[in-house]
Amino acid sequence: MKVAIFGASGATGRLLTRRCADAGHQITALLRHPETFPLRMLVRAVPGSAFDPAAVAQTIESADIVLSALGAHSLGKEDVLERAVPLIVTAMQHQGVRRIIVLGSAGAKPDALDKQPAWRRWLVEHVVYNTLLKWPVASQRSQYATLSASNLDWTMAMPPMLTNGRGRGKWRIDPDALPPNASRISREDVADFMMQQIDDPQWIGKAVYLSW
Repeated sequence: MKVAIFGASGATGRLLTRRCADAGHQITALLRHPETFPLRMLVRAVPGSAFDPAAVAQTIESADIVLSALGAHSLGKEDVLERAVPLIVTAMQHQGVRRIIVLGSAGAKPDALDKQPAWRRWLVEHVVYNTLLKWPVASQRSQYATLSASNLDWTMAMPPMLTNGRGRGKWRIDPDALPPNASRISREDVADFMMQQIDDPQWIGKAVYLSW
């Protein structure tokens, strides 16, 4: 299978790249600095930016599926997803590529905390989301809005805090809200979940929460 990857140089993106290579997929990755990418021998690199329509289109050309682990690198207002995701969607529509699986976050939808204790819900909604994570949450909500308004076969994985530890090989999934007392999950497990979606249509057109 031919896979186009955006955000391949990030922590989760590298995991996805490695898993795609191990599965025998042909990988095209859009990379701002291909020469420093540690897995560059495993991919066909397209040098450029996710904000460049031509580079985005070249990355998607001939792909069977798109994976995206794009996201902000800081807590500031970066507008990465606001700018890049519409370009990816447009290029996919023009080229007839339908399947896209993206990394999101639990703050992408307002119902994320519906199954959490009332005190935690208040704290996260009124303090964390409105201050510390204000801009990352806005970006994730933009990504969700763009995908849900498209005619693509999209799936968005929405974890809470990501860790860099070893995966457990199991997780809880809920399409409606974060599972009760959910707080974290490893990037390895999120990458494994995203890889499973390549061959599984269960969550097409859905944004799903997953956590340990």
